[in-house]
Amino acid sequence: MGFLKIFSGKTPRDLEQRGDSFAQANAWGKAKIEYEKALIKLEKTSGADAASKNRLEEKISRAKENLAREHKRTAEDMLEAGFYEDARQYAGLALELTEDSHLRDRLQELSRDLDHHIHKQIQLEIPEFKVFDQPQEEPLPRQEDDGEWQALLGGLPDEIQQQYQSYGDEFKAGYLALNQGDFENAAALLSKALKDNPAPDSFIALELATAYVNLDKYDDARSLLENFIRQRPDALPAYQLLSEIFWETDAFEKAEALLSAVPQELEESVAMYLLRGETLYRAGKHAEAKQYYHGFLNNYEWNEPIARALAKTHETLGEMANARNIYRQIMDQCQSCRTRIDPLVKLKYADLCFSSGLYTSEVLELYLSVAQEVPTNAVECYQKVSRIYAAQGNETEARRFQLIAEKLDS
Repeated sequence: MGFLKIFSGKTPRDLEQRGDSFAQANAWGKAKIEYEKALIKLEKTSGADAASKNRLEEKISRAKENLAREHKRTAEDMLEAGFYEDARQYAGLALELTEDSHLRDRLQELSRDLDHHIHKQIQLEIPEFKVFDQPQEEPLPRQEDDGEWQALLGGLPDEIQQQYQSYGDEFKAGYLALNQGDFENAAALLSKALKDNPAPDSFIALELATAYVNLDKYDDARSLLENFIRQRPDALPAYQLLSEIFWETDAFEKAEALLSAVPQELEESVAMYLLRGETLYRAGKHAEAKQYYHGFLNNYEWNEPIARALAKTHETLGEMANARNIYRQIMDQCQSCRTRIDPLVKLKYADLCFSSGLYTSEVLELYLSVAQEVPTNAVECYQKVSRIYAAQGNETEARRFQLIAEKLDS
């Protein structure tokens, strides 16, 4: 499948027509961006005619008004769903875009309503402090969480669930410890469980090897995995884990040999393509990895994990425009399929645009979205929102988001 092309060489008329296409599809944010690029390019052209400039300005205005109405509808939907902070962000964006006095009045009313809800929510969330006359008893020791155990088993195939349930209490405790990040305890418990269940094809070996990898005990893990694969050559997780060991120990030729000898039923799987591509990437063979991923996408249907791996490879090669275009395509695919866009994909795309000086409203909105979805990235996102507003000449919003970032970082 082909990838998005770079439009930097387009004429103002080409960009305007592209904006028209987006407008016909009601993609007003994209239409606005194309019209703005067309106007900028037109103004740089000697002898630019006033009629074309006026036409583009009218189209930009129309796109902004339609985009403002979309944001207003989104804010109202979020208000109804109880996502007040998100709703306020969209209402604020709509206010920035619209020049319609009637719409501005309705948005200001909506903002006041949201402020009321947010204030009420904050009041409800203030913890109630109680004074106890008697010292409280020590909390009981944490009991084994059967709910967590069942949830972990629920993600496994039925056959493997049955085997895991048959391995006994030592395995159960070790498996829970492993998934809670307590690798030392997990290794000790799983080692005991393996002695109690010494069958050569036991999945306990796979889980124990996972604990060893997390403890950097690569030789112990490798020995377990190589024996396990001889018994279960179709066990994909074992190849994944053994490949990670070879990557960490710079044994890339061994990784390539391992992956070239997998059973036929695994050979053409997406997982194997990803492992082979990652092996090339980790070995520093970035050009080969790029060609390998491109080959998959040209020969098979669209696959997001492969596309992400290709975008990462383009970044490593310094081909930022190509990487940006792929992340854009991933987002477009999610939108066309009506699936949630991974916020990390949004962040990647926004960062690549930002580093290229593309301080657009779309990038601004992506940073606002990521700040809400991934709070750990909020400070950096709001700082960049501030810089985008500053580049657009909106010093009031630039200062506001800088203050928000500073408050969150304090």
